[in-house]
Amino acid sequence: MVVERSVRGAEKEEGPCSNLLHHPPPTLFWFPAMESTQDEILHDFHPILRVYKDGRVHKMTTTPIVPPSDDPQTTVRSKDVVVSADPKIAARLYLPRTTNTKLPLLIYIHGGAFAIESAFSTLYHNHLNSLTAAANIAAVSIEYRLAPEHPIPACYDDCWETLKWIANTPDPWIRNHADLSRVFLAGDSAGANIAHNIMVQFSENGIGSGLKIVGIALIHPFFSFDEEDKLWKYLCPGTNGLNDPRMNPAADPGLMAKMVCEKVVVCTAGKDHLRDRGWSYYEALKKSGWGGQLQIMETEDEDHCFHLFNPNSEKSHALVSFLSSLFN
Repeated sequence: MVVERSVRGAEKEEGPCSNLLHHPPPTLFWFPAMESTQDEILHDFHPILRVYKDGRVHKMTTTPIVPPSDDPQTTVRSKDVVVSADPKIAARLYLPRTTNTKLPLLIYIHGGAFAIESAFSTLYHNHLNSLTAAANIAAVSIEYRLAPEHPIPACYDDCWETLKWIANTPDPWIRNHADLSRVFLAGDSAGANIAHNIMVQFSENGIGSGLKIVGIALIHPFFSFDEEDKLWKYLCPGTNGLNDPRMNPAADPGLMAKMVCEKVVVCTAGKDHLRDRGWSYYEALKKSGWGGQLQIMETEDEDHCFHLFNPNSEKSHALVSFLSSLFN
């Protein structure tokens, strides 16, 4: 595969992590085709990506990348770490300024339809600063590999590897400030899907080292219960459609029933095109026989991931407060 990179908003960062960090994914890359027809579209997944018959894939949405920093508004500190050099997996760690005791640890998985966005983007960096400060928690935001350059299940594999890294790393921010018996998974959109599936994998296989996942928060989750999602099918060539519990958890309710976390919260938005899918997940989990505490919060008259694009609104603050109550 020949990749043409179009890097926008990147910050050049020198040091041992510079080859892994602060470089957004390519917006234009190439899967060579046997017969190419210039500019004829094979798949149009607007506003995420467009696939051309000649093999080109154009990602249509990017946001600026920012380095870690000491945030003056929230006083939250952040730094970047390399989880794995091969495959390339990174993460951004967050700590509130005052950490006299060990804090609950939030593992956050960004959204973007499995294909776009970054843990290092302005949207997610600002959101993690706000969550860390409001909830007084430590946080790890995962920079996983994106599809279709790295077809699904690469995103699941990377987040699982990061969970194992957290359980075993000597990094002082984790070892000295994170309480691994109080871990929470959260994500929005595709990140919520990944968070659920990591919870399922953790419940089946465990991870050792005393790490305990207390709860998961699924914000505007990307699932598909009644109709096969065409983007998912393109990004995950090995899927078996609606029978795939990674995209349709109701296809195997036994996996949901076995989740070992104590709490699950689902957040939906009234105008979100994925709203009904969030409610379907909520109903499927209720019917599965899972015995934990289940909550759902719907924000009326708001669209998909509104809290990322308008973080200072009253409704965004209410969502952050709701999530903070889960983490504590």
